[in-house]
Amino acid sequence: MALVAAGVWLAGVSTVVPAVLWLGDQLLAAEGPAPRWSWLPAVTGVLTPLVGAAPAAVVSHLVRTSWGGAIARCWTLSAIVAAVLGASRIIPVERSLDALATTAVVSLLLAAVIGRWRGEHRTRGTVVTALAAACVLVAPWVWAGGLGAPLETALGGTAALGFGLLAAAVLDRSLGPVATAWRAGGVRRVLLGGAVAGVALTALASGAGPPGTNLALLVTVPSTGFLLAALGGSRTATATVVAGAALGPLVFVDPDELSLFLGAHDVPRYAAIAAALGAVAALSTAWAVTAAPARLRFGRPLVAALAALLALVTVAGAGAGARGFHGDRLFVVLADQLDAGVAPLPADLDARRTAVYRRLVAHADSTQAPLRRELRAAGLSYRPYYLVNAVEVDAPSWYRGRLRGLPGVARVLDSPRLRPLPDRPPVSRGTDAAPGRPTGNITQIGADRAWAVGATGRGIVVGQSDSGADGRHPALAPGYRGGDDSWYDPWYRSRTPRDYEGHGTHTLGTAVGRGGVGVAPGARWIGCVNLARNLGNPARYLDCLQYMLAPFPPGGDAFRDGRPGRAADVLNNSWGCPAVEGCTATVLRPAARALRAAGIAVVAAAGNSGSGCGTVTDPLAVYPEVVTVGAVDSGGRLADFSSRGPVTADGSGRPKPDLVAPGVGVLSALPGGTYGRLDGTSMAAPHVAGVVALMWSVNPDLRGDVARTVRILRATAAPPAAARGIACGGPGNLWGAGIVDAAAAVTAARPPR
Repeated sequence: MALVAAGVWLAGVSTVVPAVLWLGDQLLAAEGPAPRWSWLPAVTGVLTPLVGAAPAAVVSHLVRTSWGGAIARCWTLSAIVAAVLGASRIIPVERSLDALATTAVVSLLLAAVIGRWRGEHRTRGTVVTALAAACVLVAPWVWAGGLGAPLETALGGTAALGFGLLAAAVLDRSLGPVATAWRAGGVRRVLLGGAVAGVALTALASGAGPPGTNLALLVTVPSTGFLLAALGGSRTATATVVAGAALGPLVFVDPDELSLFLGAHDVPRYAAIAAALGAVAALSTAWAVTAAPARLRFGRPLVAALAALLALVTVAGAGAGARGFHGDRLFVVLADQLDAGVAPLPADLDARRTAVYRRLVAHADSTQAPLRRELRAAGLSYRPYYLVNAVEVDAPSWYRGRLRGLPGVARVLDSPRLRPLPDRPPVSRGTDAAPGRPTGNITQIGADRAWAVGATGRGIVVGQSDSGADGRHPALAPGYRGGDDSWYDPWYRSRTPRDYEGHGTHTLGTAVGRGGVGVAPGARWIGCVNLARNLGNPARYLDCLQYMLAPFPPGGDAFRDGRPGRAADVLNNSWGCPAVEGCTATVLRPAARALRAAGIAVVAAAGNSGSGCGTVTDPLAVYPEVVTVGAVDSGGRLADFSSRGPVTADGSGRPKPDLVAPGVGVLSALPGGTYGRLDGTSMAAPHVAGVVALMWSVNPDLRGDVARTVRILRATAAPPAAARGIACGGPGNLWGAGIVDAAAAVTAARPPR
């Protein structure tokens, strides 16, 4: 009983603690920048298996049977090995190459230290069966995931091989008596051996791979213990099967993408399905081998049957899966960033935008020339940018050091790309009825009263970068500007407005939607897709921001074919670029400066990381050139989730947000002609973008004068209700100047008669 209790304790601790820690980290990340300790994953990765192994270590000295002592020693050794592997979690999860390389090296070294690889008696059928079973275990991951960069794939494969060899060394070193019993066969022996091996493999899996990846390993790897028992417990079979079980999580999933931030229908869901299918495959194969007659167990008929099953599963998985490599790219930022507004600019707005565009393009062409030559010589594809003087490079991570050493390079950031899924996540749909009259949030800011005096946004173009927009929605279709330069989709290359998620349709509807949901229903709109499955990167954000300054026709070149005369006047940006997407606090600042110089009003959501202070952390919301918007509820109270200032990410300490607007239960458009309610500062920001369009539509002389417009917005804002909780240094870091007041702002914006 003591031995059983020790095994249950070790397996439970090895499973529950990593799951709780990962879930806690996900919840903290969703809440925003809480204190994060880089050493915490490593410390817990070391302590968890050691705590789990303590009873087994004690039992190993108390049991009197040789096989009982062997089992307890095996479990203790597996936990110690897991602790050594867990120490590698000091490497941040975003440095996946380093993490995979460390796992590979440590696993191979431990395997060499723990056991010598000696010759063993084995049948060819056993080896082929183990190899076939390993391939079946990989097949669900071929369907569910995608490969990273070639080097990342190679390191993941090496790490899986090292983990398999390590598991074989651990089990063979301490389970000799039990392994002998396995070879005797029999269902009971397989169940006993599988349970014993499963506990050891559970401990090993808990320490392997980054947080999140180890959870997938914990689902699949322990179940292979029963298959190993059915195969007779040979070291070759163990190494082959366990390596196959580890190959999927380590190769076909990016640990960065095992995040609840991506949503319920994204990578975590498919990883869970693949892991569960792997476990079922391992148990089913174990049953098939055990149930087969002894003379056929490893003979040609069973091997042929397993090979046929392998072929079917692998072909089906590969056909449905994502072919090719999908590694992240590098974003190279140059030190020489042009401030386009320093030199005098024309008074005419169209001429000013053209001048800003041409200055930025000429500067980027000139200063990027040496870098572009270097990249062409190295055979690397790249994409240049001008709004920020930068280049996105399709290069392996090991090339980062070379790029950093080139003259004129300030920094090299990640530009992550999501690996493909078997199916796209479902698009959000609403269940509310079309309002037919101004919604509560519209009347709360007085937009309906602004309409009554003729301010509808007519003549103003609102640009939005988001998940897309349902161009056929009745609230949006009438306002689409049209032509060949009003829609750009750098992610999926769609030629007409569509929304892949629903977020963009909702926010755009609040800005310009008809039928009572939009603040500026008379404005026209253009759109760009900068989010794929709720994730972006610096390059895709810049693709869209550049398009808003100088749109171009399909297939056009942003540097040569831009049309600044067709620029958007007001931009709504209900997104942020956190570190996990490759951004630093300052990387997009040149873009914000340039857009401001071009007379384009940039509005951004503050973020949903409240209610702590200093939670406005991500571009574009942190910049002084941007109007940052927090959220209030229908009673005018600051929403608990609304991010607060001051801005500490760039060391400025500036107060943010600038204004607040309704962001709780906001009714707006959703794809498929539907309507629904959403919460967030994403919902608040388009209110302010719409108010700017109202102001500029009643006073053409104010159009493009962003500084004066912001002064009016702040001067006419209404005081909100008192906020609950922390003061954060004053109202300026809670709600800025107050709740945007469309009617008062339009009145103040009108030219004197």
